Order: sequence, then structure tokens, then C-alpha cells
Amino acid sequence: FNSFKKVMMEMGEPYTNLELVSFMSCSKGYMGECGVRGGYAEIVNMDSDVMAMLQKSISAKLCPPILGQACMDLVMNPPTQGEASFDTWNHEVSTTLESYAARAQIVADTLNGIDGITCNQVQGAMYAFPRIHLPEKAIEIATERGQAPDLYYAFSLLEATGVCVIPGSGFGQEPGTYHFRTTILPQEDAIADMMNRIKTFHAQFLASHS
Repeated sequence: FNSFKKVMMEMGEPYTNLELVSFMSCSKGYMGECGVRGGYAEIVNMDSDVMAMLQKSISAKLCPPILGQACMDLVMNPPTQGEASFDTWNHEVSTTLESYAARAQIVADTLNGIDGITCNQVQGAMYAFPRIHLPEKAIEIATERGQAPDLYYAFSLLEATGVCVIPGSGFGQEPGTYHFRTTILPQEDAIADMMNRIKTFHAQFLASHS
């Protein structure tokens, strides 16, 4: 993990004066507690007028649920060495992070082993964003249907396999390229099954659109 704030401060002037907002949440943090809603933001060097408007916006909103607040308290104040629950907590965190690394590797290795798909290594998020190289016939069919080509691909994948991915056209990808976003959160056996379904589907998709 590389802290943006740490790097910014180490670079010295003028970078130390840049505006920076860092986010952390229960659902998108390393424990991936997606059903728990709570989080925080650290704001550095923000313009005073923008900061005033942000504070005004925050004060007009409701607080997160009690469970989310309690979870964030645990995130911010984990057990320390010597406390009764430290060993259990440390084992849980270490096991979770090791499993994420293993799942990320499974996803990248499988996707990069599929003809017509390229994927960067997953290094700091719970998602992979592979590029899919679609045949012209698939692009033409998608255009006729009024769909983005990667949306057509994602719908076809869902209907054929039950695997749900998010088309890259919703993320502002470079024109003329096609992607989808998928997660690494399912357990390792489920991730392997999901990757095998995608691999089988992609080969059939290319064959039927060649």
C-alpha cells in the first residue's frame, strides 16, 4: 500500500500544498464488509470556500446507521498487542489479505490466459478491469441493438453463465476499447468457478461472432 498523502508530503513543494481527499469505508476497505455502511474522509489543503460548502452539506444529512458507526470505530481503533482479542483480530486480517492476494492472482492469471482478453495485475482494489478484444461482428450486432459493445458482451455473459460483470462503457474508457469490471471478493473456490465460466463463454462468444 502506498499512501498518496505520504508520497505527496515527501515530494515537497509545491506538491505538499495540493488538495487531497482520502476515503475509507467498511464496504470498500480491506475487510470488504459490503453490508455495513460507514466511512470517513480525510481532507487536506482544501479551498476554504469548498470546505465550508462541504461542511454545510454534511450537516444537512443524516448520520450513518449505528452499526456502521460501531464498525468504523473498530476500524479506527483495532485491538493492540497484549489485548485479549489481538491475536484473533491479527489472524483474521492476515488471512483475509492473503486470500485477497490469492484471488487477485487467480483472476489476473485466468483472464490473461484467455485469447482476446488482457488484464493488469490487481494491486490495490477489489476489482479487475480487463480489456476485451471483440470481433467486428459482435460490435455490429451491438450497434444494431443500440447497445455499447461491452454491454452486449456483459448481457450475453450473464444470460449464458449467470456471471454478472459491469461493462466498461460506464467508466469513461478510451474510445474504441472495450472492458468489463469484475470483483475478486468471492471465495477462492467460487472465484475459480467464475473464471472458468468466463473462459468457456468467451471462447464460445468469439466462435459464434467470428
